[in-house]
Amino acid sequence: MISIDSQKKELVGDFKNGGREWHPKGEPEAVRVHDFADKQKGKVTPHGVYDIGKNQGWVSVGIDHHTAEFAVDSIRHGWKRMGQPAYPQARELLITADSGGSNNYRARLWKYELQKFADESGLRIQVCHFPPGTSKWNRIEHRLFCHITANWRGRALETHEVIVNLIANTQTSKGLTVQAALNVNSYAKGIKISDAEMARLNVTPADFHGEWNYCLSPRISTA
Repeated sequence: MISIDSQKKELVGDFKNGGREWHPKGEPEAVRVHDFADKQKGKVTPHGVYDIGKNQGWVSVGIDHHTAEFAVDSIRHGWKRMGQPAYPQARELLITADSGGSNNYRARLWKYELQKFADESGLRIQVCHFPPGTSKWNRIEHRLFCHITANWRGRALETHEVIVNLIANTQTSKGLTVQAALNVNSYAKGIKISDAEMARLNVTPADFHGEWNYCLSPRISTA
């Protein structure tokens, strides 16, 4: 069972980052006065996957558009790096997610990409979306992201390497461990999924609020 979400986009460079860090007296870390994005370094979007049972996190740090394809790619990489080694006999994956953003329950691309992942992995993928206004109960918010934010407080996120290392070195006294990697793939915006493509999805809505709760099963190849 995993909980997924994205953090807000972060500027890469010598920008102010709220919090305090110890420095020798009279030697504060210099940062820019204004938060105008550095065109060379741009921004990053950390997308997290949190294993609720094992208290482990995976974060894919994207440098391109924040799309449903990117979100599912994060789940895919998290499963290969973190999930599959821990659960080699798993046949089902339960995902809890918000109702908006890249994993919007209305987004066709989200379900289309999840179906591709189900076909590749052989997993039955159960998805449960939190109703609008209830995302604060999504576990990843107060089990993973808050600790990442605390770990890099007062630190300028100067490079991609610094960001990935700060995320990957996040730990807690409760045993939280985190893995992270930079995702350098490009993701196109505005991809449209046709009615015919949607009809080929092997999706089963739940009896209770099927728009928020549904299952995507692997499609059996006819080749």
